[in-house]
Amino acid sequence: MDMKKIKAVLRMLDGTDVTEFEYEDEGLRVRVNRGSVAPVAPALVAAPLAASAAPAAAAPAAAEPSGHVITCPFIGTFYRAPAPDSPSFVEVGQRVEQGQTLCIVEAMKLMNEIEADVSGTVKSILVENGQPVEFGQKLFIVQPG
Repeated sequence: MDMKKIKAVLRMLDGTDVTEFEYEDEGLRVRVNRGSVAPVAPALVAAPLAASAAPAAAAPAAAEPSGHVITCPFIGTFYRAPAPDSPSFVEVGQRVEQGQTLCIVEAMKLMNEIEADVSGTVKSILVENGQPVEFGQKLFIVQPG
């Protein structure tokens, strides 16, 4: 694949509402995902402003459950089950043991099992099935014990 082709495709996507694009040619796969990066910067900029000058009508932020956070070790696609017609590995409220598979993250066509690094109860699943995930993104909250 030629860099000119890649640049041409990126220019075509600029100014459109397309947030994800994937192209494969001669065994090389290029994936552009603009949807997961853009929201991060405004949140970082808006947080200090909200603390110093919060509008009177601002709605309170939803509180995230407390507990041990399990994060994604790499970029990929999050799957709650081993196959589309299979039950999810875990559900909210379920007890899990350290080393138990919680989900799969597909990266570069490899299915990688993400395991619990603590034993406890799943308090929250923070990602929807089939969604792209980033390195360090919160996936689960587990209440140890």
